Amino acid sequence: MPAQYDRLEKKEQDPQRASQELAQILEAYLSPLLLVLDRLLDKRLVRTFVQCCVAILRFRNMKQRLLLSELGSYLQGYQGLSETATAGTKRISNLLRSLKWSASSIDDYLLSEAHKEVEKLKKQGKRILCLWDGSVLEKPESQKLEGICPVLSSKAKRLSRSRKGLLFNKPAGIPIRVMGMQWTAALITGLEGIPKIALMSWWTTRGDYEMKLRDHEEELLRKCVRKWGSLLTHVFDRGYASGPWIEKLGKLRVKFVIRWVKKHKFFDSEGKEKKLWEIARGKRYRAHKLIFDTATGEKMPCDLWWGQVWHASYAEPLYVLKIRLKKEIGYLITNELVKNEKQAWDIFFTYKRRWQIETGFRYGKSELAMESPRLWLFENRLKLLSIVTIVYSFLLYLLSPLFKDLVEVILRLKCHRTGKRCREAIAPLYRLRWAISRLWDDFHPALGSLFPPNMETIRVLAIQSC
Repeated sequence: MPAQYDRLEKKEQDPQRASQELAQILEAYLSPLLLVLDRLLDKRLVRTFVQCCVAILRFRNMKQRLLLSELGSYLQGYQGLSETATAGTKRISNLLRSLKWSASSIDDYLLSEAHKEVEKLKKQGKRILCLWDGSVLEKPESQKLEGICPVLSSKAKRLSRSRKGLLFNKPAGIPIRVMGMQWTAALITGLEGIPKIALMSWWTTRGDYEMKLRDHEEELLRKCVRKWGSLLTHVFDRGYASGPWIEKLGKLRVKFVIRWVKKHKFFDSEGKEKKLWEIARGKRYRAHKLIFDTATGEKMPCDLWWGQVWHASYAEPLYVLKIRLKKEIGYLITNELVKNEKQAWDIFFTYKRRWQIETGFRYGKSELAMESPRLWLFENRLKLLSIVTIVYSFLLYLLSPLFKDLVEVILRLKCHRTGKRCREAIAPLYRLRWAISRLWDDFHPALGSLFPPNMETIRVLAIQSC
């Protein structure tokens, strides 16, 4: 990070130069995907795709961020600003309504980008994690949109929670359900560093596009297994803690870590079936360490105990890890060997890394407004959400060490902060999006400077980026 009184060089103080360089990086990043879309779509729609990504980055409004009429007003012409919002809206609509492409093209591109991260971590000899979780997109006011279904409302649960000394609400009974869409995601990451998006899938439990939860999750898991085999360690939360799910994991022969429910039954070393908490009850902790919490900055004592168990739905032995952290007890189940303290801490930090996918869901809903699209057709909605995912993937890409200097310049120019927490943030995603929005609002980049009408230049850039 720059010192307190460092000054930017004269050439680095030119915001127009930074704006244009950032636009070129975006076009270069999208070039492999643009090659695929160029074979399927008219060139004008391919250009609209790039301009739509720029519009999403520029427009920051929680309620209206992904409305086509609003994005259309931010849509640039290829060499300048569009004069009317109506023309821009029509161009985005033509892109989304085209039957010649689907969201699967973006899914394949994200998998290929995640594969680069897997290969990099493999060469470095590091543990490769695949973080899984599910969430929902809530559309509480919608009634007739295609592809929506009842979902549990986490927002209603959060708003009705009692606050000690401030507010008391009657404890909730039946969970509140609203209309929306199911959301399943998987991230590729190591034990440190910036994660990569591997899978983002939105689906429904009703209508013509009806899917079942476990069938859809198994389909996504098989896609990862076909791509990377046994290289990954799959990390799941308590929603995946069930006999049928670990039975499927056993058939696919993958390594996994699952946070388990303490009341579920396992067989102990003596062959007796007990609840998980009963197996670990009274056992002396074998490992102790102070854990640094990056969110709060405090050091917390953590204690571990581990042992071997068996489950009726899994043929091979499993290992349980009992964790005591901040006076709370948790249990992890894994099929990786846990015989010593080092292996136990590896499993603990593997699961602790799972919080990255929770921050991804939060960023998608709060900063990228994934709950705001109002599109009637389910397929068109999936395309728009996939484009937003590409934007999120690009923001993560900018946080790589390769663009550290450029990111610091952009943050210094358009979102300067003096607080210690902001200056030392490892992944300033929110500030970065804010700074890019301000930069491109004030200094419009000329898109297409890298890509002439023929696509030969795109092919050259795609080869260089691979």
